[in-house]
Amino acid sequence: MPSVIPSIQLDHVSMTFKIRQQYQITFKEYLLRRMSRQERNPVTTIHALRDVNLNIATSERVAVIGANGSGKSTLLRLLAGVYHPTRGKRRVRGRVSSLFELNLGFEMESTGWKNMLYRGYLQGETPRTMRKKTEAIAAFSGLGRFLDLPVRYYSAGMMVRLAFSIATAIQPEILLVDEVLSAGDLAFQERARKRMCDIMETAGIVVMVSHDLESLRGFCERGVWLEKGQVAKDGPIDEVIDAYVGHVRGHAGSIDTGRPNAEAALAGTAA
Repeated sequence: MPSVIPSIQLDHVSMTFKIRQQYQITFKEYLLRRMSRQERNPVTTIHALRDVNLNIATSERVAVIGANGSGKSTLLRLLAGVYHPTRGKRRVRGRVSSLFELNLGFEMESTGWKNMLYRGYLQGETPRTMRKKTEAIAAFSGLGRFLDLPVRYYSAGMMVRLAFSIATAIQPEILLVDEVLSAGDLAFQERARKRMCDIMETAGIVVMVSHDLESLRGFCERGVWLEKGQVAKDGPIDEVIDAYVGHVRGHAGSIDTGRPNAEAALAGTAA
């Protein structure tokens, strides 16, 4: 049983990044800009999230959708505690297991076996609890003898298989998933989908980002559509996806996708 009742609450949360247009400029550029009285390396402000209010209760399965740059991945990282809000309040109760930034927690020169332990520790496990889970993680990953090799030799698909196997072997109270079910070979995708279904029956909260809108309809009951860092719609998953698809179709003529129809435009904007 969970030690706490999982919940997520965001109150008027905004996330702003300030970045330099150039990390480095040449001495010649420095002199020219100084002579012309231009800002030598101006700061650009990016409003990744704007006044987001979101409450997620235990047992909810929530899909986050939207176009490229709409703030979906930023939202997941904020929920995971990677980012702290620039404004507003973030309250997350429950142990969070996140499945994104697949290289995070991996020691590239260590074997797959060693990395099971390292990544498990990052997710709050202990050496004793991880010893009980490594064989099951290895079996689900299907990596076999590759687990004896340093992970720097792994393909991207193999890294996904190992990361997914570790993250989902640890029963989370809150699971955050960012676009991983489309990775790996077909057989692994089928196993991953089945495991996600199993987790969703027992996990406290699941928040997912994916390009595959039809899969989200099957996995989630609630949808949150982000548009330019703001919540455009929050409600039943079918209503939210239909509204998003209608919006993309209505703006297909102004989207430079290089593809002839709105469905293709939609596939290219859901990152």
